Amino acid sequence: MRGNVNGLIVVDQVGYAVKDKKLAMFKGKGGIFQVVNDHKQVVFEGEAGIAGFDEASGEYVSLGDFSSVTTIGNYQILFNDSYSSTFSISEKPYLDLHTGLLKAFYFLRCGIDLDESYAGPWNHKACHTAKGIVYNEPHRVRDSSGGWHDAGDYGKYTVAAAKALADLLLAYELFPAAFDRQIPIPESDGKIPDILLECRYELEWLFKMQDELTGGVFHKLTTFNFPPLKTMPEEDRANLYFSPISATATGSFAAIMALASRIYQPFDQEFSKRCIESATIAWKWLENHEHYPSFKNPEQIKTGEYGDEIDSDERYWAAAELYKTTGDEIYHKKFKQLLSETELKYELGWADVGGYGTISYLLLNKANTDSHIYDSLLQGLVETAEHFLEISQKNQYCISLTNEDYIWGSNMVLLNHAMILLLANHFVNKINYVECAKAHLHYLLGRNPMNLSYVTGFGEHSVMNPHHRPSVADEVTAPIPGFVSGGPNSGLQDDYVKEHLQGEPPAKCFADHEDSYATNEVTIYWNSPAVFVASYFIQE
Repeated sequence: MRGNVNGLIVVDQVGYAVKDKKLAMFKGKGGIFQVVNDHKQVVFEGEAGIAGFDEASGEYVSLGDFSSVTTIGNYQILFNDSYSSTFSISEKPYLDLHTGLLKAFYFLRCGIDLDESYAGPWNHKACHTAKGIVYNEPHRVRDSSGGWHDAGDYGKYTVAAAKALADLLLAYELFPAAFDRQIPIPESDGKIPDILLECRYELEWLFKMQDELTGGVFHKLTTFNFPPLKTMPEEDRANLYFSPISATATGSFAAIMALASRIYQPFDQEFSKRCIESATIAWKWLENHEHYPSFKNPEQIKTGEYGDEIDSDERYWAAAELYKTTGDEIYHKKFKQLLSETELKYELGWADVGGYGTISYLLLNKANTDSHIYDSLLQGLVETAEHFLEISQKNQYCISLTNEDYIWGSNMVLLNHAMILLLANHFVNKINYVECAKAHLHYLLGRNPMNLSYVTGFGEHSVMNPHHRPSVADEVTAPIPGFVSGGPNSGLQDDYVKEHLQGEPPAKCFADHEDSYATNEVTIYWNSPAVFVASYFIQE
């Protein structure tokens, strides 16, 4: 298909469901547009609405509705002799996307060979199999292998792992039908859903992050410095160090292990028991360290810090999960106490995790909750969703991001908002929330000011050069498919964007370049909310 594609017409490049509302965005003044099929036959003619100014992109944008096109097939939009990227209309356009987003975690595995039979041209040998050294205890070494590389580097971080696992396990808990198909991965057995097998790979590594002497949890496992960008995983042979224990890591660990214990109980009771026992030990450490200094990188370690000054939200989340799993009123009492200390009750980040505690509590049988607290938390969740909906209704791209949201990992902010909308819908069943969440997915997949699908390998014009060491070093032209790029970031924190993007509006502060770690890196906790959102839209 194609034709003269110039980015003036933006669409979801993966596609639209047959019965969906279907919008395209036109940059500049609107007018008559046509939808053409793959034979260049016109199947629909419409008119874009009056253009409105989109502050985030600095452009006037008009919307064209072609919802009446419902025949399955591939299409483009034709407008002023220019074509949009190709898109499909189908019953479930996001099935392959969902698989790709989930398979990305396999490609981030550490410690094993990625065989060609599963990894294709992106295969490589096992990496980081040596034991790690406990920082400041050079004679103490511990098994450190396994888990997922966190991002474009080869570090592994407890708080990042907890956020990613929470999104994935919540997706399975709420939308189990989305995981009926195999990815596949080496462990696929047709009995346990692949998502749980993949998450277990990370959970088995997380067990190694708990200090057997104290019950606290090491904050991260990295080398002293990032290796050069063109370094394959198996070539990174510098010593690995367990950074010191932190309260945020220990709280997130306790929470995710308690959550995992519930999810895995029907499949493996022994593993479930191990999870809750580890969570309980971590909780005891938290109880014994109520006021603990926030984590700072040791002087010699220059890798990602994942610092967080406040640990009350991690404790809040842990108390909620432990209460939900054990039913022990001790945790309920602590949850209610921590509620007053936790301001960010609906955030789903790696640093601000209060939203996970809130959702865990709301997913309890209401009879097991304090009804006043339950009602208050639900009201706050709905108010948050309504706030996102209100912003989206005024936004030319139908999303809830404001200029201030175009930060490092803005696509995580986008997807976290979509998660909140879908979670609110779970409790109050409001179709507007679902439609708004899908608009966020449309944005991710190309209906955005950059005319770019931010998911590698999905969409005619998708990210090609992520800041991801294996993608740079493997000499394979195509990037590993299924990675979510960080997205526009007006902070311009890397040298490449400082040089090339000065003065650009927030939504255009993006560079599809391997050197732009501030806009084009990948990470587990950007993929995980994308899996959650896509899971909703592929359910049977």
